[in-house]
Amino acid sequence: MQEINKGKLYVVGIGPGAYEQMTIRAEQALNECSVIAGYTVYIDLLRGHFPDKELLTTPMRHEKERCIMALESAAGGKVTAMICSGDSGVYGMAGLILELAPEYPGVVIEIIPGVTAALSGGAVLGAPLGHDFAVISLSDLLTPMDTIKKRLKAAAEGDFNICLYNPASRKRCDYLRQACEILLCYKDEKTVCGVVKNIGREGETMEVMTLGELKDTAADMFTTVFIGNRMTRDIGGRMVTPRGYKDV
Repeated sequence: MQEINKGKLYVVGIGPGAYEQMTIRAEQALNECSVIAGYTVYIDLLRGHFPDKELLTTPMRHEKERCIMALESAAGGKVTAMICSGDSGVYGMAGLILELAPEYPGVVIEIIPGVTAALSGGAVLGAPLGHDFAVISLSDLLTPMDTIKKRLKAAAEGDFNICLYNPASRKRCDYLRQACEILLCYKDEKTVCGVVKNIGREGETMEVMTLGELKDTAADMFTTVFIGNRMTRDIGGRMVTPRGYKDV
């Protein structure tokens, strides 16, 4: 019986983008690899730190091809990493890799977690997610807008803190406004909100504002948006959602 080659594929969350914000485990996995695959923008963030690696890239909307490239590299006997921004399992490639994995029975897959934007952006703002929260992407590329609107409504009705990924793009310039209009049906216009742009990268900015102000705020794909619950406060320019420890 022919022995199946045991290739290795790491699926690595690299965090918000800055090299020093990767986890130690993520760095160890990338150092172990001979091949790193990923979306072109994410590869460029790490290119200078791993100059001796073979790099495999595809542009946006070629996620399946990217995953197949990584799996085939690992199946060929090369220790390979598929990198994702933030956490590889939160809007990342971990799920698709595991969906395709049965076609590559000789490949051993290990998922390496990373710091997703809800956490890294939250740290920039202060402590906006101190209590129960929901993370919702406004991108309707893979999720129908009707479903996104239902999720926004449900999260608002439950008074969750809400973190919005992919709030706007050139083709979706009014999606954040639409989301805010839904939220304003259930939340006060003075609800404390926050916006972080370019988390962990050059040009990082943050701003705390009200939900009424957020409705008219410009955003892009490098923006992460935070909407507070009824207890969220602006404390010295930081967005804080108390858990309630102070009152115990």
